This record gives sequence, C-alpha cells and structure tokens, in this order.
Amino acid sequence: MMNWIVIGIGDISIRRVIPAIQAEPRSCLYGLVTGDRAKAAPYRARVWTSLDEALSDAAVQAVYVATPVFLHAPQTIQSLRAGKHVLCEKPMAMNESEARTMLQAAEQSGKTFGVAYYRRKYPKVNRAKQLLDAGAIGKPVLAELSSHSWFDGEGSRSWLVDPAKAGGGPLFDVASHRIDVLNFLFGQPLRATGQLSNAVHHYAVEDNATVMIDYAGGVRGIVDVRWHSKVNRDECRIRGTEGEMELTPLNGPELIYPGGRESLPPHGNLHYPMIENFVDAVEGKAALLASGASAYWTDWVIEQVRRKGVD
Repeated sequence: MMNWIVIGIGDISIRRVIPAIQAEPRSCLYGLVTGDRAKAAPYRARVWTSLDEALSDAAVQAVYVATPVFLHAPQTIQSLRAGKHVLCEKPMAMNESEARTMLQAAEQSGKTFGVAYYRRKYPKVNRAKQLLDAGAIGKPVLAELSSHSWFDGEGSRSWLVDPAKAGGGPLFDVASHRIDVLNFLFGQPLRATGQLSNAVHHYAVEDNATVMIDYAGGVRGIVDVRWHSKVNRDECRIRGTEGEMELTPLNGPELIYPGGRESLPPHGNLHYPMIENFVDAVEGKAALLASGASAYWTDWVIEQVRRKGVD
C-alpha cells in the first residue's frame, strides 16, 4: 500500500485527486497538508499545516503537489530530497529554469517524479498516436488545438490571474495541456514561438495566447487559447498528406479518421488512470507516461513563447 499525502485542498484535489487516490486499490490517503484544517475535516487522514512536519513522517511514501504554480518547484524539490515520490500538478514550474532544477532533484533522489498531464492516458489520444504511427493520414503536417472559454478572473480561481502565483494566464493553465498532447504525439519540439496579448480582459496576465511549435517529423502544431470567448471551444484536429484526424472535442470520446470512427470515452475521474500509472511506475510494472522529463518540454515551449511573444 502506497501512503500518499496531498498538499493543498482546492478544487482539483476535492474533485479528482483525493477521490482518485481513495479509489486506487494500492493507494492510501495518508495525510493532507493545508493551511485550513476545516477543509481537511471530511477526510479520514492525518493533517499538517507544515510540509516540513509531514515529510518527517517516515510512513509517507508519495506526495501529490496540488498548490498554485509558484509552489510547485520548492515543494516538489523539498519532497524529493526528503525521499518521497512526487506527482505534481501542471504546469510543472514557473519557468524552464525551475523545471530543470526539479529534474535534477528527481535524478539525485532516485525517486519517481511525474506531472499531471492526464490526457496522456486518454484512450482516444493513445489510439490517435497508434493510428498516426501506422500512417492513417499519411505524413502528419499540421495539428491544430484550441481551447476558448470565458474567465473574468473572479471567484475561487482568481489566483490564476496573479502572475506571481500562476506564472501566466491561459498559456500556463490550458495551453500547457495541449502543448503536452502535441509533445506526446510528435516528440521533442525543435522550435517554438507565439503571441500573447490582452484583447478583452485587462488583468495582470494575458487573456489569450497563440503558440506555434515545429517538430522533427515536419509537423507544425498550433495551440490557441482564450479566456475571452463566450463560445466554448475544445478543438483538436490533425491534418496529413492523405487525410485528417478529428478529436474535437478533445475532452470528448469521438475519434474520426479516414475509414473509421470510434468512441473512446475517458475515465469518469480523469486523474484516476494517471494515479494508477504512477503507482505502476513506482512498482516497476510500467513506464511513467507523464514523467517530469517529458513535462519539461512543455515548460520549454512556454518559455520560448513568453520570451518572444509579449505585446
């Protein structure tokens, strides 16, 4: 049985992370680290207000870092150095330099380090990769992903518009997932550029970002994310020399390709397959699908865009 602690009891922890740990048969929700003990009351687990104290408990084996982005690097590094396995929320860090330091800490510790890019466990994304590798659309040349929604920066997630806590706006929050999907499908990115601006909302982070990535196989990926659209979009399509593949909506079950149409819904708790894979990796039964080493390249792309694309 793997004893987990979860740092932070926010929306993602309550809806997905904690239920996934509780449901995974080899996992135990051993404890919670929070500044608000009342949030921990519904759970039968130990509670700490100090991460130092939690990590000093020898029974703790794995840590889920579910805090805002600015805490990801320090809390991950501290946990790894304490000899714990770590699964960290996305994006991995505030910048590429922090991400590199996290990888170094993981290597030095010898512990398993993953990042919560759960779409790598979507059945239809894995099926799409299989079909692409088999030449279902010929040579892939263009992949287009978009995520558009309305976010005014208010409410319980208002920290997302504070650059000191979140790092950036939709580039960090929603583009990171889609950049990671592209990296999963097409490998290590060669070049990246993009543009950030505030077209509607004038909070301290961008309200839209457009990212362009080139891959070694000749594929160009375009990711467009916006927090100023009252028309929700979750598009994903991949064009090749002999056809195209449609995964829209990315979070839905449908996969359409030349000569075929499949319905491959994700797990009811999107985090569960990721937790399951993480435990498998720790036990040496499977490769870690969303490793820190793979997630680093999403932070690398974000860094390239931030350097080149600010209006």
